[in-house]
Amino acid sequence: MVAPGFVFGLVLPLLLRADASADVGFRFASYIDNYMVLQKEPAGAVIWGYGVSGATVTVTLCQDQETIMKKVTSVKAHSNSWMVVLDPVKPGGPYEVMAQQILGRKNFTLRIHDVLFGDVWLCSGQSNMQMTVSQRLIARRHWSSQSVQKLVWVERSSFIPCFHGSNIRSLLLGAELNFKRGDFLQAQQELEDLAKVDLQWSKPTLENLGHGNFTYMSALCWLFGRYLHDTLRYPVGLISSSWAGTPIEAWSSERSLKACGVPRQGFMPSDLETGPSEYSVLWNAMIHPLRNMTLKGVIWYQGEANVNFNRDLYNCTFPALIEDWRQTFHDGSQGQTERFFPFGFVQLSSYLSGATPNDGLPEIRWHQTADFGYVPNLRMPNTFMAVAMDLCDRNSPFGSTHPRDKQTVAYRLHLGARAVAYGAKLTFQGPLPQKIELLGDMGLLNLTYSQPIQVQRHNKIFEISCCSDHQCKWLPAPMDTFSAQTLALNVKSCHDSLVAVRYAWATWPCEYKQCPLYHPTSALPAPPFTAFITNQIPGYHSKVAK
Repeated sequence: MVAPGFVFGLVLPLLLRADASADVGFRFASYIDNYMVLQKEPAGAVIWGYGVSGATVTVTLCQDQETIMKKVTSVKAHSNSWMVVLDPVKPGGPYEVMAQQILGRKNFTLRIHDVLFGDVWLCSGQSNMQMTVSQRLIARRHWSSQSVQKLVWVERSSFIPCFHGSNIRSLLLGAELNFKRGDFLQAQQELEDLAKVDLQWSKPTLENLGHGNFTYMSALCWLFGRYLHDTLRYPVGLISSSWAGTPIEAWSSERSLKACGVPRQGFMPSDLETGPSEYSVLWNAMIHPLRNMTLKGVIWYQGEANVNFNRDLYNCTFPALIEDWRQTFHDGSQGQTERFFPFGFVQLSSYLSGATPNDGLPEIRWHQTADFGYVPNLRMPNTFMAVAMDLCDRNSPFGSTHPRDKQTVAYRLHLGARAVAYGAKLTFQGPLPQKIELLGDMGLLNLTYSQPIQVQRHNKIFEISCCSDHQCKWLPAPMDTFSAQTLALNVKSCHDSLVAVRYAWATWPCEYKQCPLYHPTSALPAPPFTAFITNQIPGYHSKVAK
């Protein structure tokens, strides 16, 4: 826990951020503060807040005491809120934003300083998104004299930069510090503004990046931002809004859950005694209040809490959440956030606790892609995915559910962001078969991949479904031969109808970075898949099951 004095130190800037002449009823929205990052061109950033009904509010953007632009609006009577959309601004800064309210002879002024323009990304999910930089460990490989590869985890506190004038800024909603005060972070109705900000916009320091376990900045969010910044070379704003042990139903609006037929009544499990137990309460309190903000995109790491809760609905609830968030942020920002903004996510890693071959983890991985096996796809346009099943960590002090290597996850996510959000021409996903050909006379199933493959032999990771008399069983399909883009499986063990094939359909399919199929240059793993073979004629071409 954080010492009371430190907590006070977090609250104090929130109280002093406005000019001393500001009236109590006139303020910026809770997350508009010093050091923030606003979305750069071509979108316009939204500045909003609350004031006295009928008053005129003038928002001025300044740099080096020079006025860049002014926007004038009035305070709405029904909500006592005001809003302006700034003209698009090129990346950079720092700027000062001033808001002035005039009502009759009364004049009140608010100011925030050291504001940058860049790309703003929202990071959300459960505990694997919430794990902090201090918990993040980097895997280094060492070879013994017997050439046996060993994985040695070493802490890299030196990776946490403590430099001034950083162009990466972070805002935090929800940390272990607030779990005892969970009411701040959940609500029965959609809130217009945040009830609480855990850590206001900040420059990176050892204190706010590595304060403690599950406390303060998300390692995955931060590392993703670091990789983006290293490529973009302009400011990046990161908003972390996550809560450990929470199912997707807590982060979904009531309308999106209704669209998927999620039962309205019922117990929603939570890993924490003070955690949310009702649907939509985190959407209401931790996402909806951000809707007026102009965003570049979202990254998401969640799903463990749905392995045994509404798992079979996840292929609907996850795409529905994405669609609902996109519509809400687009509308709330007056159309400035793209209607189909980029949405990236992590396909779940592996864990041991209570794991059995039928524990549902392979199914939830598949449902994360809306049962396509890859993204983007027709149901999940403009999305990208980081496969993490090979980043397992059986010795994690936080349990194998919480693998420590968030750096590789962030790297894989940032490749997807560069391709999908920024249009870079690069490989951002591992190889998937584009053609499956049954060579019955040879007892082989031939898989042709859309990309080159790097193969390490593994005789149990491919399985075939062999059926007779309406009874099917999964049998191992050992690798036979392979080339640059093809792989043949031995299917002679099936003496009846060969119905389907699947890959890596297991809770723990391989050891750390030791799955059998990778892209040879990007080192991205092939994702798990299942495919039906609907024709038994030799030479029939089947594609991955949709």
